[in-house]
Amino acid sequence: MSGIDDLPPLRDVIAAHDLRARKSLGQNFLLDLNLTARIARAAGPLPELDILEIGPGPGGLTRGLLAEGARRVLAIEKDRRCIPALEEIAAAYPGRLSIIEGDALEVDPLEHLTPPVAVAANLPYNVGTELLVRWLTPQAWPPFWQSLTLMFQKEVAERIVAAPGSKTYGRLAILAQWRAEARIVMTLSPGAFTPPPKVSSAVVHLTALPEPRFPADPKILEEVVARAFNQRRKMLRASLKGLHPDIETLLEEAGIAPTDRAEQISLEAFCALARSVQAARQ
Repeated sequence: MSGIDDLPPLRDVIAAHDLRARKSLGQNFLLDLNLTARIARAAGPLPELDILEIGPGPGGLTRGLLAEGARRVLAIEKDRRCIPALEEIAAAYPGRLSIIEGDALEVDPLEHLTPPVAVAANLPYNVGTELLVRWLTPQAWPPFWQSLTLMFQKEVAERIVAAPGSKTYGRLAILAQWRAEARIVMTLSPGAFTPPPKVSSAVVHLTALPEPRFPADPKILEEVVARAFNQRRKMLRASLKGLHPDIETLLEEAGIAPTDRAEQISLEAFCALARSVQAARQ
């Protein structure tokens, strides 16, 4: 027994199914089921939620979610070797775990989920940021999810929650904090994983806001922020000169000094600039 359910310890599961982690899939397995249960609890009121899990691997977090009472879990796994191990979990929790073998970047999970929905995942390192950006930039807001509880490399997690003026503040912080509350809820050392990654990891919890913090057109805000941080060492009058012929006036309208640099600018000011650019183009 593992301590949280009647299934075998994860090390035994990995040995039984020969599930050595593959670097090509960004796999680092978290084997401590007490830790996976803690991550599961951070996801919210689980008995009220359908949970989308990406890259469950041998099922450590999956078991944590189910043991902590998740109404239902939909697990999307690209590595076919892991499917038998996940099917054993499904048999132990009848009717509460569905498994889709496929690439999370290509699978539409919405037809398999009943709201309210939360996402909880130890994301594969090689697709984690791309998935987060997709979840933060849907065509319509609010999104299908009410919260995201996600494991990242610690450096990525710090970029998500970064404040203006810090070296880690950039596009990811703006995207996340414009439409969500974001906080780091747990940090894990490399030794918690098999194989140990080269860096520490952290769990970020994001709660979707009913509407963005400040009004702005999403596409224009993304364009402004991308240009600003792509040349973050330059003054904004230089890095944003391609946005509009009179960019200095638009910056001043938004309360931004043309000589400021991107990392100095608050989310509210970026949104004000996006509105000024939109008005000037109309």
